[in-house]
Amino acid sequence: MLFSRYSVIAPVSLSIALLITSCSETKISQCQRLVTVVNQGTALIDIKKGQQVSTSLQLSKDLKNVTKSIQELNLKDPKLQEFETKFIKIFDHLSEAIAKASQALGEAKKAEASSDGRAKIEKARKEIDSALTTAAKTAGKESDTLGVQLNKYCSQAESIKN
Repeated sequence: MLFSRYSVIAPVSLSIALLITSCSETKISQCQRLVTVVNQGTALIDIKKGQQVSTSLQLSKDLKNVTKSIQELNLKDPKLQEFETKFIKIFDHLSEAIAKASQALGEAKKAEASSDGRAKIEKARKEIDSALTTAAKTAGKESDTLGVQLNKYCSQAESIKN
């Protein structure tokens, strides 16, 4: 009787242990999810940069959605959570800068053909240049650097697995 109980308990315990471990997410799968969402945001910027006001406003909204998607990843790895927080700040900053530039461009398009209109256009041009230059210098470079660090971290996790 004692022998048969252990022969049932051991396989059941092993099955439960395997089930629990297989359900927990690995660092590699968390990396893949974060990289996928970040790449989606970067692709949006590459595809839509330099387009019209309505497209720029949509890009700003799309980047807000990317930010939300990154927030919803619920990563467990502490280092990946740091990356997640930094990418949220980057995409949020880019979204705000693009929205500001888009609004300025919209104002410039409404300007009349007069000296006041030219002044509005000049002001809008400066706002657009300022917003986009600042975004490119800060968020763009930071995103590139962070992307390299994320790839390095994730490739280390993959090499440890292999």
